[in-house]
Amino acid sequence: MNTSHHTQLIKSFAQQLGFNYCGIAKAQPLNEDAKRLEAWLNKGYNGTMQYMANNFDLRIDPGKLVPGAKSVVTLLLNYYPEQEQNNSETKISKYAYGNDYHEVIKSKLKLLLQSIKENIGEVNGRGFVDSAPVLERTWAQKSGLGWVGKNGNLINKQSGSFFFIATLIVNLELEYDNPLVKDYCGSCTKCIDNCPTEAILPDKIIDGSKCISYFTIELKDALIPDAMKGKFDNWMFGCDVCQDVCPWNRFSKPNNEINFTPLPQILNFTNNDWEELTEENFKEVFKNSALKRTKFAGIKRNLKFIQH
Repeated sequence: MNTSHHTQLIKSFAQQLGFNYCGIAKAQPLNEDAKRLEAWLNKGYNGTMQYMANNFDLRIDPGKLVPGAKSVVTLLLNYYPEQEQNNSETKISKYAYGNDYHEVIKSKLKLLLQSIKENIGEVNGRGFVDSAPVLERTWAQKSGLGWVGKNGNLINKQSGSFFFIATLIVNLELEYDNPLVKDYCGSCTKCIDNCPTEAILPDKIIDGSKCISYFTIELKDALIPDAMKGKFDNWMFGCDVCQDVCPWNRFSKPNNEINFTPLPQILNFTNNDWEELTEENFKEVFKNSALKRTKFAGIKRNLKFIQH
């Protein structure tokens, strides 16, 4: 069995599982990224997100995550919704409209690895989605799936940036896609100009400690700093401004993943509904939603912050 056949098999399995794109790069240490990540951490742009500094050596070397790693398979899954929220006074990031993507993608990666083992043989591999020490955007760019825009997101020329990125590292030699070396942002600065908290800096550097998503999801403090008052533009969970204004997202098409069907409450809740929500109801309605990441207390804190 040759590498070409194995590569085609993996790409067809990915397609059958509903992934929109699949690209493959050679597994090797990311020395350039190591320098960039170190500089970013030294400036404190990770805020209270200490986990971003943990496992530094694992982030930059796939061989430390999967012994004998030969290939990094990157998969993109579209989450752009067909419907938008009806209440613009309490905004929620589009990625959180449906079921929690971590669970959805984890089960797909498990099935993908299973199919590889059943059809190719005893392959050692590990799947990652967002929560592990993997520089997924770099691998996506190395496998030709897009470029990293000024807003720090991976942008795909055909479909924009409303994608989740998943990574599968395997100890199997495959055919590698050509990296995308061109940057198609050009002189456009819409994401920088429109960021409500000026979190997007030049040279594709994002000050995570200023991002609305950081304050509304990652920050575990009981209060959001007063300095941010009036800057959240009604975003209660996450923020999509830098993606919404990106010209490449005119190519976004609604996803066809059943698990990302928006919760009616997310589309239709008024401010009043959010305020009257009890913890018991929150746990019941949002039990499969990414909103549970910030917990009930976090939702109440965010709501209070954007309304006063």
